Amino acid sequence: MKNWLVLISGIIILTACQKKILTIEESQPNQFLVESTEVDTPPNILWIVAEDLSDYIPSFGDSTITTPALSKLAAEGICYDNFFSPAAVCAPARSAIATGMYPTAIGTNHMRTGPWYAGKRTKEQIAAAANQLPSGIPPHEAVLPAEVKMMSQYLREQGYFCSNNAKQDYQFICPVTAWDQNSGQAHWRNRKEGQPFFSIFNLGITHESQIWARAKDSLWVDENMEVNIPPYLPDTEIGRKDFRRMYSNIKIMDQQVGDIIAELEADGLADNTIIVWYTDHGGPLPRQKRLLYDSGIKVPLIIKFPDKRDAGSRNSDIVSFIDLAPTTLSLAGIQPPSYMNGKAFLGEYERAQSAKYAHAAADRFDESYDTNRAVRDKRFKYIKYYRPELPMFLHVEYRDQQPIMQELYRLRDEGIMTPAQALWFRDKKPAEELFDTDIDPHEINNLADDPKYQAKLLELRAECERWIEATNDKCIGPETELLKEYWPDDKQPKTDVPMVKFSNGLLSINCKTEGANIGYKLAGSDSWNIYTDEVALDPSSDIKVIAHRIGYLPSAEISVNTTLD
Repeated sequence: MKNWLVLISGIIILTACQKKILTIEESQPNQFLVESTEVDTPPNILWIVAEDLSDYIPSFGDSTITTPALSKLAAEGICYDNFFSPAAVCAPARSAIATGMYPTAIGTNHMRTGPWYAGKRTKEQIAAAANQLPSGIPPHEAVLPAEVKMMSQYLREQGYFCSNNAKQDYQFICPVTAWDQNSGQAHWRNRKEGQPFFSIFNLGITHESQIWARAKDSLWVDENMEVNIPPYLPDTEIGRKDFRRMYSNIKIMDQQVGDIIAELEADGLADNTIIVWYTDHGGPLPRQKRLLYDSGIKVPLIIKFPDKRDAGSRNSDIVSFIDLAPTTLSLAGIQPPSYMNGKAFLGEYERAQSAKYAHAAADRFDESYDTNRAVRDKRFKYIKYYRPELPMFLHVEYRDQQPIMQELYRLRDEGIMTPAQALWFRDKKPAEELFDTDIDPHEINNLADDPKYQAKLLELRAECERWIEATNDKCIGPETELLKEYWPDDKQPKTDVPMVKFSNGLLSINCKTEGANIGYKLAGSDSWNIYTDEVALDPSSDIKVIAHRIGYLPSAEISVNTTLD
């Protein structure tokens, strides 16, 4: 009997891993195993997100340094070679990740709108943000369409524990219903026993600011390490020093990735966790971040499944940040909402056909305006400049803190730039650019006027126009008009106070504001629950209730005692 029990236990464990539940029927001694109703075990999903990083790692072709953790992850997972951000800067890109929508479609593409990344609204922050905005544009939040919710909320509604550690920066303040935990202490370890989780860890060490902020720190690479400088940046001692700092920061990030995965393995969770590693847009250096060249929007993506399916493989399908939300829902067995611009590329609701194009846009950066749109297929890049009379170079004061940026200014002022470097400092832009990224990966040689490429130019131009119209691009026009749409009375709208009713032991909550997310929590609880339907509560419960449509001010937080029916 003892050997039978050992055998039974092994079968149960093995079968549970295959998402089938088996039970021991004690009343039938000759039928030890009885198959019950098949039940799916939702996978845990772990995102590890590096900031401001292109393809400077061995798994994506750059062997300058070693990255043991990422190389191991790539060997056990799938590398995606055509993964694109719809924006080349963090807050608009993150809004796409969180919603599955193009930033231009939901009005989040101007970088940035206000001091919302800290989740605070102090007078000092608002005043500081106002100094970075053009005249007539007050600090504001993007008001999302009423039906749009953050992707994490859909997961929470299906029982997932969702944690974000700790970057926000969506161009709006997320409602309390978006996360179970949203702080520097957020971790899957804080969930209930056995609860599936979706956890994000944002690694800021590779952010562009860390080029100058860590300039005096010791390096994780040799101080004389040889580096390959792209032709649009200065191959001088200052340029090489900043590149070594970038690679040093990547080494630190790689160790952080390894530490997080080690925690997952130590907790015994690796066998049911999908690991996703990617970066939030292109590289940290000049002419990378904020520009629509591949150095700004093409980023690495690695996905590892618990069973290591397709381990070590490469996928050339075109994938966009707008696809991350529907894909994550699909992997969790949740049907993505139809309003999302993105489509699932994995999971139960995987799209039938891969995308033919990726799209991206650049508009205002801090106080400086531009209007550019891009389309990318697997080989060619098309960029449309709607303000060709403006200089190609768009000044951003924040970026000036990089020594390599100051080096570019020196070369420009002394008239000793190379032709490739000088392209960025043209007095005017061409109306269009077309690049063959296979033979010109740094996008130096514009083919828009070459007769041999006119068919491709016409194709991608038409696709750009189609995309702008199909997605109702909100950022291609004046930002002042967008603000009128957000704030019809020149004042940020506020979510209505929710109406609460308790009857026959059931709590019901309504809010007049269309699209309001409603949260409630019992007294003493730290986490807000999502209200979707009537909730059974014990009499004499003390609860708090809040409503918040994204982009509106949240409602007042109200306290309710359910003593009386």
